[in-house]
Amino acid sequence: MPEHSSIHPYLNWTKERLDEMDATLASLEGKASQVKADSKAHADKLIGELKKRRDEFQAKVKAEAQAGEAALQATKPQLESQWQAFEAQVRTYFDTVGKQIELQQATFRDVAAAQVKAWREAADKVHNAATKVAAEKRTNLDTAVKQMKADAAEAEEKLKQAGKESWAALSAALAESRKAFDRANQKISDELKRAIA
Repeated sequence: MPEHSSIHPYLNWTKERLDEMDATLASLEGKASQVKADSKAHADKLIGELKKRRDEFQAKVKAEAQAGEAALQATKPQLESQWQAFEAQVRTYFDTVGKQIELQQATFRDVAAAQVKAWREAADKVHNAATKVAAEKRTNLDTAVKQMKADAAEAEEKLKQAGKESWAALSAALAESRKAFDRANQKISDELKRAIA
């Protein structure tokens, strides 16, 4: 069962969110020089707050990752709340400092790339775990892996299409992709549990 624990939906969920946080911060920090001088101090403050939220989220994930599946599930609502606070802070950043559409689009592209990377990594983990399952038990799992890869490609295409919209539209596209990622992770986990049982 160690293969299954490494692809637990919770772990994939937390990794995907952390990757997005890191991509957001890297993008905002990389574009900080483009912020108008009168907004620079406020931008730095908001980026500092975003880093703090990311660090708190990451610390909670690390602390709970050792606790077992039941503890992980119990912690997810709290982490979801922390994630939503991070997203709200990003919206505040764009509403007050980063109103330039180019900055928003660049950040979106960076976050979308992180999200697509998480999809691919999760699909690869599942594929590797599936190769260890006996051939007669793999049919449903292989189908689920193929579906996850197809969903990842579809999400990537939708994210590319959304890349020229407002931040609200970009956020909605990312949220839709996250939900699809979460559903795919849960389906894969369920299929893997059935195959191993």
